[in-house]
Amino acid sequence: MSTGHLTNDEFLSSLNDLFTAGRKKDHGSIFLTQKALAYDQEPLPEATSENPFPDLNPAKPLPILIRATNGKSKEKRSEKIKLSTVVEADAMDAFFVRYAEVCKAGMSGLKKRDRSKAKEKLKAKKKKQGAGAASTTEAKK
Repeated sequence: MSTGHLTNDEFLSSLNDLFTAGRKKDHGSIFLTQKALAYDQEPLPEATSENPFPDLNPAKPLPILIRATNGKSKEKRSEKIKLSTVVEADAMDAFFVRYAEVCKAGMSGLKKRDRSKAKEKLKAKKKKQGAGAASTTEAKK
């Protein structure tokens, strides 16, 4: 488990390893999140009728925090892997090109989710509700 932010290159190689480990196990989840970092910023101006959302147009571009985790629960906290990196505004385009490549390569081995059981349950529920509605109309006559 890492304690600080990784460099962009370290993050991408670790993310690739995380995808590879998930593929070897034949199951598992990987959670990817990103958010703008707004530290060391001057206070935002008050919202006005002309500019109701002043935070949409910051004075300078904000860096982005990107996180990845293998989604292990509290019971398996020792197995949980957390990765994070900060991408500065000037390096964003180059980072996202490589990030997209890593994500596409990691998701290539995914299996399509089997939804047949859920569809069968839904059909059975609709059939049951349809039969119940027909019997109530007959009882009213």
